[in-house]
Amino acid sequence: MKLFIVDAFTSEPFGGNPAGVVLLDEGSGFPEDTFCIKTARELRYSETAFVMRLDARGFRVRYFTPEAEVDLCGHATIGTFTALRHSGRIGDGDYRLHTRSGELCVEVRGKNVVMDMATPAALDTITDEAALAELYRIMGLEWATQQAQVLPLLPQLVSTGLPDILLPVRSLGDLARIEPDFPALAALSKRYGAVGVHAFTRDGSDATCHVRNFAPLYGIDEESATGTANGALAYYGLLHGFIAAGDDCSFMQGEKMGRPSVIHAHIDKLGESYAVRVGGEGAVVAEGELLAAPADA
Repeated sequence: MKLFIVDAFTSEPFGGNPAGVVLLDEGSGFPEDTFCIKTARELRYSETAFVMRLDARGFRVRYFTPEAEVDLCGHATIGTFTALRHSGRIGDGDYRLHTRSGELCVEVRGKNVVMDMATPAALDTITDEAALAELYRIMGLEWATQQAQVLPLLPQLVSTGLPDILLPVRSLGDLARIEPDFPALAALSKRYGAVGVHAFTRDGSDATCHVRNFAPLYGIDEESATGTANGALAYYGLLHGFIAAGDDCSFMQGEKMGRPSVIHAHIDKLGESYAVRVGGEGAVVAEGELLAAPADA
């Protein structure tokens, strides 16, 4: 099995969000889940993608954190197609991606990879004052000092493949000051049925939003670039009027971690629903062979 380390949502190595990518041998099936989780744990990245080729234009991908399998991962998908292109397995074109979130389309043009998100869905909005105070307190902020500038925006669960709590924050300074209580955040995420919290601010003129993402329930204290969560944020922005159908959006992430990332998103109206696409570049940092065999796991 070929193994790659790819930094996603950046054109430069050591920026963006690193992912492991394992290209399965032709004709082989997926290893046991325990092997995939142990591989992800060994690599210590937030997600590792295991990739099976189905035909010339189709791939099945499964995504593993160091703790569990997840349905979809945007940055590991960018990493997957960057690795496939880097190794000469694909060129420019449109490809079908089979995931636990459904079949998605991925477009490869030069160094840029753009992927469909799952159909966006707006879930619960957090409106109860005690619940708002609890959420902001767990994130190291105070709802009482945030509400005057973030209202009428409220935290809301939104999904474009994975549900996240989108958390409006009043300023870049407050975004940088977030210091979550990670055990409490993991418990809260589990209670809400969310992967984690995606905090954002509209403060700053160089991007649609600046963001930070926290998912300790899945062993990820903070991520430097998240495709699905920013896809969800694009849909949230449309629902709340600061993004319009047809807009091209850019989200800045990873600055606090010293791994600046730029995630591009585009949202279109399709009949009675909407379609969200997320993309960016990737940089291969390392490649080699995964010598451990599934029987060794």
